[in-house]
Amino acid sequence: MERPVTERRLHPVTPLRRAWAPVAVLAGWAVHDSNQAQEQLTRLTTTALLIGLAVLVPAAALYGFLSWWFTHFAVTDTELRIRTGLLFRRTAHIRLERIQAVDVTQPLLARVAGVAKLKLDVVGTGKKDELAFLGQDEARALRAELLARAAGFAPETAHEVGEAPARELVRVAPRGLAVSLLLTGATWGSLVAAVVVPPVLWLATHSVWTVLAAGVPLLGTAGASSVGRFVGEYDWTVSESPDGLRIDRGLLDRTHETVPPGRVQTVRIVEPLLWRRRGWVRVELDVAGSSNSVLLPVAPREVAESVIARVLPGVTEPGAASVVRPPRRAGWCAPVWWRGYGIVVTDAVFAARHGLLRRRLALVPHAKVQSVRLTQGPWKRVLGVADVHVDTGANKTVTARLRDAGEAAELLRGQAERSRTGRREARPDRWMG
Repeated sequence: MERPVTERRLHPVTPLRRAWAPVAVLAGWAVHDSNQAQEQLTRLTTTALLIGLAVLVPAAALYGFLSWWFTHFAVTDTELRIRTGLLFRRTAHIRLERIQAVDVTQPLLARVAGVAKLKLDVVGTGKKDELAFLGQDEARALRAELLARAAGFAPETAHEVGEAPARELVRVAPRGLAVSLLLTGATWGSLVAAVVVPPVLWLATHSVWTVLAAGVPLLGTAGASSVGRFVGEYDWTVSESPDGLRIDRGLLDRTHETVPPGRVQTVRIVEPLLWRRRGWVRVELDVAGSSNSVLLPVAPREVAESVIARVLPGVTEPGAASVVRPPRRAGWCAPVWWRGYGIVVTDAVFAARHGLLRRRLALVPHAKVQSVRLTQGPWKRVLGVADVHVDTGANKTVTARLRDAGEAAELLRGQAERSRTGRREARPDRWMG
């Protein structure tokens, strides 16, 4: 017998967030047609401004209230229902067994107000559904209930399960994170560009608008690659729990993410040039149906390997000595850079490396390979080399570049068989295993 369905509303602070929509529309119009907007502002009198505010503020408040009033959600025995829409109604039916991750995020103002946003990763969808905002305690309780239901717990006991306990594996110290950003070439490259380009443009054009048009994006890029990353990756903590690896991060906006078990398709170990003497690496992920893309922003290699072993059980990182480079004639296709390419195939993974200054080693478990392709252009046919592409379930591709043509053909045949065997022997993806 199905339980009675009780529909719930979002937190009462939500209308304040949604009231900004009419203001955003006006701002978008002003940016799109800046000349006309400037003309209208010059003609604007004090009386007209007050009348406009008297109309706009109540209209924005009314829109925010009505959009909140017409938004409901409910958890049934089989699905999560979300009904939204003021003029055009939309009802999302999210089957509980297809939920693979539930993330809790708290922007700065939401933390002050004591509310949180719930984001759901669902198998087969590219965009996350979300509930914004819920009370902080309600968000965590709903997250725990959804994960318990996704794990197969009965509806009547899901409320009692609570959030699964977690054991901390690694915490990235703020000092180490700051040093790692200072030792990243992209940080210095964007800073140098932001300092050098605007003066050069001024000397060349003497146009303030040209300098601003080029300088502002460069300053934004420099900030995002340094201060922005530090703020976003501050206090990065990885914990292990039965429902997957949990990631908590953020200085101003706190985010609580989950790396779902069995859904990781590819692990990338990134090693910038200036990190090598310290033995540091960055670990990135491709997760099917999820936007979670970083597992560790920076960590010693041995720590990173221990965390990777929990994401991909039975998989170890191949040593640098085992990486096989392309033949020397591949240098005619990619002078100098061909030395950064390499491949390793073990019983567990297909691993491809590329990059000289910033090395990237991609590990794909054989069970996650969806298809294998061989490509060879005219020049590569002359040189007797080819590329082998491995496609994963995250709609991403890992490529073994510039392999000997005979080796590539054998790799194509062998990888197809390893993938079939790996899928037969793989453990089923399951919550709280």
